[in-house]
Amino acid sequence: MQNPDRTTGPSTGSGQPREGAFGNATGLVCRACGAHQELGPHYACLECFGPLEVAYDFPAITREQIEAGPKSIWRYQPLLPVPADIAAIPNTDPGFTRLVKADNLARELGIKTLWIKDDSGNPTHSFKDRVVAVALSAARELGLKVLACPSTGNLANAVAAAAARAGIKSVVFIPENLERPKILTTAVYGGTLVAVRGNYDDVNKLASEIAGEEDGWAFVNVNVRPYYAEGSKTLAYETAEQLGWRIPEQVVIPVASGSQLTKVDKGFTELGKLGLVDATPYKIFGAQATGCSPVAQAFREGHDVVRPVKPDTIAKSLAIGNPADGPYVLDTCRRTGGAVEDVSDDEVRDGIQLLARTEGIFAETAGGVTIATLKKLLASGQLDPEAETVVFNTGDGLKTLDAIADRVGPAATIDPTYTAFTAANLV
Repeated sequence: MQNPDRTTGPSTGSGQPREGAFGNATGLVCRACGAHQELGPHYACLECFGPLEVAYDFPAITREQIEAGPKSIWRYQPLLPVPADIAAIPNTDPGFTRLVKADNLARELGIKTLWIKDDSGNPTHSFKDRVVAVALSAARELGLKVLACPSTGNLANAVAAAAARAGIKSVVFIPENLERPKILTTAVYGGTLVAVRGNYDDVNKLASEIAGEEDGWAFVNVNVRPYYAEGSKTLAYETAEQLGWRIPEQVVIPVASGSQLTKVDKGFTELGKLGLVDATPYKIFGAQATGCSPVAQAFREGHDVVRPVKPDTIAKSLAIGNPADGPYVLDTCRRTGGAVEDVSDDEVRDGIQLLARTEGIFAETAGGVTIATLKKLLASGQLDPEAETVVFNTGDGLKTLDAIADRVGPAATIDPTYTAFTAANLV
């Protein structure tokens, strides 16, 4: 493990943040009862134990100010719980990934206008770099010395890389049966990687226990979760900006804990309130794998409560059987007129291949879930083929090669002669 005294960036060392440590954030507010708490390493309401999120007093901000910022999530610094000098402090500088006009896929599926927000271009090739960068900032400003997390894979990569860049310890907990590429691409950064016998929910329970006992640890998705979650808003900000400052009519988003989906909704809402976009209506659709689809099941059955399940799917990055934000996903999708749907593992594999074949984008299993769900929603009439639609690809297919390993390969193996090539009748 790295030397815990080797830190870079602001820290009082006392747990007391410096002035402006959280930018324009004013406090934490309970999502359940509305009670307020001061900014700090808090994640549960003192009144009702509900989840906390960040509240702000935003300044006036223009499109021009944002467009003049860095080509990373820090162009939206005034809208995040980070200090004004965040871009100058060592971090992985994630964000501003490409928005791809997916005309080939659109034609095949019979949809008029389709975009892929491709977050596989982030530093560790998933959207988790966004949330970890914001969590790292909070950890630094609070004087915490260890960056940690329970993870289904992508978060493990992002935490290990961000800690290495910041020069602090990382301790990452994963299920022992995680995809080997994700294990290797976490371990390579030199932090402490701990494999746990059990599924993600077992790992998460252990992490919560450790977070309650260890001082100076920042579990990004536990005790600094309110800040961490805000990083997902940048997906909404970037999408709107890259569309010419407008909100798409429909979006399809993969659901694991559900935080990403709810924060994209928050991001679109904030842009409208700030006058950066016209506050036009939009629908949000959630995507899950059938082998871990507690939110989709609750939506289909009309429930407000999400019943935990035991995950059994190749989409391990979405395999959270007891999703923390599940009820809020239901609220968001119902309020916006969207839905939550699930697809089988074979459909996931089909989705990976479909996106790769039509648009040259190799998505991991979570992306396969999202593309397959897009197809299913169109076929069932839940998604409007005439409406402008954005689909989120949150990770790189090189991390989940096993999912398609028995489906693709050489068309033939031939001798190195032209005669052998022509005899194979390959073209």
